[in-house]
Amino acid sequence: METLSLLMDGFAVAGTPENLMIALIGCFIGTVVGLLPGLGPINGVAILLPIAFAMKLPPESALILLCAVYAGCEYGGRISAILINVPGDAGAVMTTLDGYPMAKKGLAGPALSMSALASFTGALLATIGIVAFAPLLAEWAIAFGPAEYFALMVLALSCLGGLVGDSLPKAMTACLIGLLLSTVGIDANSGVYRYTFDMLHLQDGIPFIVIVIGLFAVSELMLMLQNEHTASEPITITGRILFNMKELMLAKWTMLRSAFSGFFIGVLPGAGATIASAMCYAMERRMAGKDHQFGNGDIRGVAAPEAANNASANGSLVPMLTLGVPGSGTTAVMIGALTLYNITPGPTLFQDQPVIVWGLIASLFIANVMLLVLNIPLIRVFVKFLSIPNWLLVPGVAAISLVGVYAVHGTTFDLILGTLIGGVGYLLRVMNFPIAPFILGFVLGDMMEQNLRRALSISDGDVGVLFASPISIGLWVAAAAMLLGPRLMRMMEQRKAVTA
Repeated sequence: METLSLLMDGFAVAGTPENLMIALIGCFIGTVVGLLPGLGPINGVAILLPIAFAMKLPPESALILLCAVYAGCEYGGRISAILINVPGDAGAVMTTLDGYPMAKKGLAGPALSMSALASFTGALLATIGIVAFAPLLAEWAIAFGPAEYFALMVLALSCLGGLVGDSLPKAMTACLIGLLLSTVGIDANSGVYRYTFDMLHLQDGIPFIVIVIGLFAVSELMLMLQNEHTASEPITITGRILFNMKELMLAKWTMLRSAFSGFFIGVLPGAGATIASAMCYAMERRMAGKDHQFGNGDIRGVAAPEAANNASANGSLVPMLTLGVPGSGTTAVMIGALTLYNITPGPTLFQDQPVIVWGLIASLFIANVMLLVLNIPLIRVFVKFLSIPNWLLVPGVAAISLVGVYAVHGTTFDLILGTLIGGVGYLLRVMNFPIAPFILGFVLGDMMEQNLRRALSISDGDVGVLFASPISIGLWVAAAAMLLGPRLMRMMEQRKAVTA
């Protein structure tokens, strides 16, 4: 009852006219930032942080604004992923696998509406989880050390079989290329330059936005031009804007399972929406059995990653609020916002600053309702993007994408690198290599390396530390089961068919 009383106090804070307007503005800005390829929630929150501080907003209002932008970016990332096959951020990469095929079938409206509902479901259940289990989950997250995180990321990569079906060799090749590119730059431990070829611009590594714009936007533009040249069928649009009851019944359990799993993954500091969306997508694909259209426009393939990445985003607030540990890059920026107001996040925050904490939690409920109400009516507007002819769409997407790449360092080198990576992405897609494992390997590569090194440093180089705890053993077993299980089952079915 005390928790409910504190939550009601939080709604009193978040429900003031000023804070409601701040939340609405944040939701709109976040959605716009999210749909722009390559920007993502970190950039959105980082851009708004100095503005919020300069406006001398109270700390609770500033956090409400930043969290609304965060939530809006998680919603907005799916829009470009579905319509033009360019994810707004890393968490939306999985949405492209079925969202864009649905758009090509003329089902962009149902894909967008289902993704909005899945995002709302994931965020809502995760916010309820924060209210009910935050202190308990914080203690659980502490049990994960470097060895456990490394095993968790190996589990995420083992889900590649669930992402690509029977193309495991190609998926592993793409993943290894991504892992290799993640090592470019300065070695964090020794300070040695790796694979920079004495190029100054590669010393900080390859920015994620250059990779994602090249692999998705540039390669997609090349495919658009190829299709235009070969006179292939253009994307058509059906009159249906919302999903129907059959599609909702098909995806309802997918949304709930993915929201639940994504929340618990998000609680782990550093795990992030990328791991959550990849693992939940793979899980749902495997659970679907043989009778599915995953990878070819299955609506469950849209619902799973969207519910997971929004639940994970909200779950990442748990370690921030209870431990003072950033659960993601975006929450790291929010911790910076708290320090600007001389507030120290951690175990005593709930007791020392209840107005801020519970006002923030209540604003998450309000912001997600606002986002659902904003996004559903705008679907008809978003779908109109598919009516733009290629002669106008291609240069428009190219301009937006290249401006995003140039904004990272302000150098033409990034533009050239992004174009070259786009050419590689085009060749990979023409040869039917999956792109999602490439991105997954690149995103997880640095975290895998750092956690492996920390674990080995703690154990003085003893590899046994990777298998020393029950948690890590369980994760290794799950990784082996995800990777080998489907192959063993297929071999058993083939053997039965031969003996029958």
